[in-house]
Amino acid sequence: MLTAVLALPLVGLFFFRIYENQLVHQTEAELIAQSVALTAAIRRDFESNLPSDVALGAHVPATPSSPPDEPFRPILPSLDLTRDNLLGRRPDAKPAPEPAGAAFKAAGERLSPLLLETQTITLAGFRLLDPHGVVIAGRDEIGLSLAHVEEVAKALQGAFAATLRQRVSSHAPPPLYSLSRGTSIRIFTATPIILRDRVAGVLYASRTPSNVFRHLYEERGKVVLAGLSVAALTLLIGLAFHRTITRPVHELIARTTAIGHGDRSAMRPLTNHGTSEFARLSQSFLDMAGSLNNRSDFIATFAAHVSHELKSPLTSIEGAAELLRDDGAGDGPAMSEAKRRLFLGNIIADTHRLTAITNRLRELARAESTPTGGTTSLSPAIADLQRDFPGLAIRAGGDLDSAIRISVENLRIILSHLTDNALRHGASELDVVAATEVDRLCLTLRDNGGGVSPNNRARIFDSFFTTRRDSGGTGMGLSIVRSMLNAHGGSIALLDDEPGTTFALAFQRVTEAETHV
Repeated sequence: MLTAVLALPLVGLFFFRIYENQLVHQTEAELIAQSVALTAAIRRDFESNLPSDVALGAHVPATPSSPPDEPFRPILPSLDLTRDNLLGRRPDAKPAPEPAGAAFKAAGERLSPLLLETQTITLAGFRLLDPHGVVIAGRDEIGLSLAHVEEVAKALQGAFAATLRQRVSSHAPPPLYSLSRGTSIRIFTATPIILRDRVAGVLYASRTPSNVFRHLYEERGKVVLAGLSVAALTLLIGLAFHRTITRPVHELIARTTAIGHGDRSAMRPLTNHGTSEFARLSQSFLDMAGSLNNRSDFIATFAAHVSHELKSPLTSIEGAAELLRDDGAGDGPAMSEAKRRLFLGNIIADTHRLTAITNRLRELARAESTPTGGTTSLSPAIADLQRDFPGLAIRAGGDLDSAIRISVENLRIILSHLTDNALRHGASELDVVAATEVDRLCLTLRDNGGGVSPNNRARIFDSFFTTRRDSGGTGMGLSIVRSMLNAHGGSIALLDDEPGTTFALAFQRVTEAETHV
């Protein structure tokens, strides 16, 4: 990209002909200025020396007077290398059908030194033509006619004309000049000389534009300085791109490769972020990698817990089934009816535990991927708790009608797990207090149960951790509550409050605009 930017000036120079076109405009403007100045001098000579009855050319309507605020009538350069057709080389002069009159021949002799002196200084070629297109002054072609030349014919009718024509030089240009189109063209202008509202003659001028390479060579000091400036600026831009884009991208790619190969030490901030956008991008990537890594660890740990939880009841069922099978085969002493019933009871109890574990696993999976749509308030959920748990005195207060981002069903699942947990730990009372903050609804649930021992406080949200394993506890309830709250942008924490157990929950509030909609 930087190479393309660096090449743009050269592309504009050669492909769009921008610089050569400017040289053509400059040359045309110079020819116009010189021709207008010379025609003014020639007109004065004609007015002073031509007889009043001399035959003039085509009639030219009088130019309307200009308004006071616009006294000028400029002739502006109009030739364009990319737009105008390049005509062939100028046709050769032809013999004149009629020779120029004596008055015009005399005028040509008087004015020829003026044209030659001007040509010596400006390097432009000048020919003065009479009203019929016969050359009366100039270096060559005196007495020949140019009336058949397109631009001359137009000027003989009283209009200024300028054309681009092919240039045929007797000297071959240097090889480098062949790259420039400007060396093979010549600019011709034909300016009518108006006397007494008629064409008294035409000043035919021509010049080759300056060659672009010669002009650049003449300005080589500035060109070199400009080239060095462009190169230095391009280098600075390249260094800026390398520091702000290329290097952070390569470092981020290296980090992804390392993390993909299991290198957890690669999950750290980049040494150079370049831009704030790359800083956010890299941080988002590292957060995603950390989340995926934590998820991988969670799945591994969860699989180990599941296998451990399922292993005990399955081992018990297998042992009891083998004993019953051996007793049915008649090997050894017969099993008493009481023992048979005991083993069958153990099998049924273990299958109930397996069913409870699988149900809680299904609930946990549902909580991990629960839909997060819907809004509700605490009032209907509290009413359902009071109806579903009649053995627990539930008292509610605070801002229970504030809208929160969670569906009625999901809120009921969360509060039901917490209420059931309090009831199973010996609570008879449950106080629910809601308080609103800026964008949160904070909910405090405090019971008067047995509480949580200090040794167990850090583990109560872990999957399969329970103190009621003998009574059928699976240790999944609080994990389900936390997963569902996290899915809805909320949180849960165990507070240091005795006696009993106190949980602090946080829900996202619904804005007033969303509530209105």
